Amino acid sequence: MHVDNRNSRPPSHATTRAPRARLLARSCAAALLVALPWLQVQAADPARPWLDTSHSFEQRAAALVSQMTLEEKAAQMQNTAPAIERPGVPAYDWWNEALHGVARAGGATVFPQAIGMAATFDVPLMDQVSAAISDEARAKYHRALERDQHGRYQA
Repeated sequence: MHVDNRNSRPPSHATTRAPRARLLARSCAAALLVALPWLQVQAADPARPWLDTSHSFEQRAAALVSQMTLEEKAAQMQNTAPAIERPGVPAYDWWNEALHGVARAGGATVFPQAIGMAATFDVPLMDQVSAAISDEARAKYHRALERDQHGRYQA
């Protein structure tokens, strides 16, 4: 289904600020939880409820973020996030870009420039492209975890 958005106005900054901030906080929490390589083997610990996979992702993310100082939260928003010893968060370089798939970290599908793909106005195609990128990124992430690698551009 094609939707013509040429005459629609973007939302004002005031109406998008709060949702963007929440989305950024959730994204950072997701990155933090994903960056914990020992999460899969760590037993449930009442002092660290973010490790308990019987809780929802939202509960776990909120528990982890609630233990962090403002400075620690801000530092995690950088691509090179430092370790936070208290909750057991390792240092992690989570920068990546998907314009070229995840090819800089070894072999992967390389897609055309974003402006060219956008000019197709083919939303289902963009969904397929994003699914391929996310599949390749997850595979590379799991391989890096197996090797205890947390740097940039690791195949």
